[in-house]
Amino acid sequence: MAVEDKYISYRMYMVAFAMFLMAIAITFKLTNIQWVEGDYYRKLAKERTVRNFVIPANKGNVYSADGSLLATSIPKYTIRFDAVAPKSEAFEKNVKSLADSLGLLLRKPSSTFQSDLRKARANNNRYFLVARDLSYTQYMKIKSFPLFNLGAYKGGIITEQKTVREHPIGKIAERTIGYERVTPSGEKDGKGIEWAFRKYLNGKDGKILKQKIAKGQWKPIRDVNEVDPQDGYDVISTIDVYIQDIAHHALLKQLRAFNADHGCVVVMETKTGKIKAISNLGKNPESANKAEDSTYFETTNYAIAESHEPGSTYKLADLMTLLEDKKVDTSAVFDSQGGTIIYSGKKVRDSHEGGYGKISLARGFEVSSNTVMVQAVYNNYKNDPAQFVNHLNSYGLNKPLGLPIKGEGIPYIPQPGDKNWSAISLPWMAFGYGVSITPLQTLTYYNAVANNGVMVKPQFVSEIKEWNKTIKKFNTEVINPRVCSNETLLKVRDVLQNVVKKGTGSKLYSKDFSMAGKTGTAQANYAKNGGIEKHYISSFVGYFPAESPKYSCIVVVHEPNTSNNNYYGADVAGPVFKRIAQKIFTDVPSTNEIKNLNKKNTKQEENYTSYYTKAQKKQSFIPNVRGMSGMDAIALLGNLGLNIKVKGTGKVKSQSIQPGQPFNKKTTIILELS
Repeated sequence: MAVEDKYISYRMYMVAFAMFLMAIAITFKLTNIQWVEGDYYRKLAKERTVRNFVIPANKGNVYSADGSLLATSIPKYTIRFDAVAPKSEAFEKNVKSLADSLGLLLRKPSSTFQSDLRKARANNNRYFLVARDLSYTQYMKIKSFPLFNLGAYKGGIITEQKTVREHPIGKIAERTIGYERVTPSGEKDGKGIEWAFRKYLNGKDGKILKQKIAKGQWKPIRDVNEVDPQDGYDVISTIDVYIQDIAHHALLKQLRAFNADHGCVVVMETKTGKIKAISNLGKNPESANKAEDSTYFETTNYAIAESHEPGSTYKLADLMTLLEDKKVDTSAVFDSQGGTIIYSGKKVRDSHEGGYGKISLARGFEVSSNTVMVQAVYNNYKNDPAQFVNHLNSYGLNKPLGLPIKGEGIPYIPQPGDKNWSAISLPWMAFGYGVSITPLQTLTYYNAVANNGVMVKPQFVSEIKEWNKTIKKFNTEVINPRVCSNETLLKVRDVLQNVVKKGTGSKLYSKDFSMAGKTGTAQANYAKNGGIEKHYISSFVGYFPAESPKYSCIVVVHEPNTSNNNYYGADVAGPVFKRIAQKIFTDVPSTNEIKNLNKKNTKQEENYTSYYTKAQKKQSFIPNVRGMSGMDAIALLGNLGLNIKVKGTGKVKSQSIQPGQPFNKKTTIILELS
């Protein structure tokens, strides 16, 4: 028995000792948590119940040059209700008034809102949805409603805000205006002006402290933000919405007419390089295989990104180089050799069957003769092709423009000595093949000719503003102060004008409005549908008015329908150019000018002097007012100081004092009207 009691006592001691050790361990752990790890766990607990949320700042607006909104941030609000927060007395006192107010604003039965609010309170719902996608005005009204005007803690109102980017003018210029987004991988990405100027457009995000009220549900702790968001600056673009609208619809009409795959148009202000319009339209990918499709969208910025063989528009570089080096003059005569000439076994053909016979270099350019232009270049530079290519490089045709907008295409010019240089490189580039350039790069070169030889960089944004305060102004940037001599410039401008007057662009000619430019038709082979398909690229680039250019413009159309053999630049792209040019100077408010406003008209001055002299003479006899309208007769006689009585309406039938009779002021005359 004693042994057994001893064993029991031993076990009790062991249990007591174990419990003592556990107590020491617990005490140690609690002490450690309180004094050593306390800050960490307190912080962790706070983070799991209270957290700072980011309030995205409103982006600045993007405006057109004439002040129209191109892109803006619209705040949208979601209102929820923490049904547990209000005290019973406050809830019962205000719930009906709140339901009535909500019903009136949101156009729903008041009884429905009251029922839903009571049900939410009965179910202890701390995140009941009241309304979403509200405007700022609606949000401010709801915030002032009974119960909700007590705030988050006493009234239970929960406000969530998001911003939506909208384009008020719709899809026009959408690709150039661009966007900023977050990719599925979490990286920021974007296009166009929105992305290029995001450091100005994006403001500084704010912070709001929220408390966790349920799984995945948070509500603001207080009505004020921890850090208020700061809105971004506004960006003033160079785009003119009137010109943009003209360019967009002119291009769209032609793409549909020729069932083309895609196309672009750019209008640039000659002196400044400001882009006044840019439209990029491509077929809807979902219906691209249909025989006919009239739906086009802005999917790719072809004008900036698409580098391709330009065809005959590149011949301006040939002519300018030949004249600069004084190799030949525009009067030099070349034999088109029946419209076909062979270099290293490869044929160069003219579009006109049989060629043009013997014609001058200027005429060869005007009719876009491949054989004439190739002979002129090859014969004069075959022994030193680098001399020719160096000129092309000096014009800036071998390098990007350095645009702020992402995705600019890379131009390409084969260089003598490179592995890609061959025996046909020189003759081929003379008519726009074997080289590559974007439409905007081509336009910039032609614009330099229009701008008296000064090449300016295309400009998409003119200034950054905060309300009416200018933060940053973007001035015209000169890329090349002189692309060629004045002598060469005058000659190439004269030939470009003749292209429209009597060359390949003669269908565009108007005696009332002068234009200058160059047509282009390039053949391109694409890998498509498992094989190689031949397509055409039709283009026209130039400026207007020809004598004193204000705008330059390029139109490029890819893959026009060739069923009627009507795919040339003059027929496809040219009409778009002409429509834009003429409508700009008839429809656009900024081009409507009143000239010679202060110029005097001699005949008008004489008539006015005669009338004024007669008007100064004192009238002493009653005039004849028969047949006059009543209002005119009253005005005339009243100015003479007569008292007038009128009977009837209409024209004067008779007057009580006959014409020619003398009168005194205050004399009364009676007029009968009928």
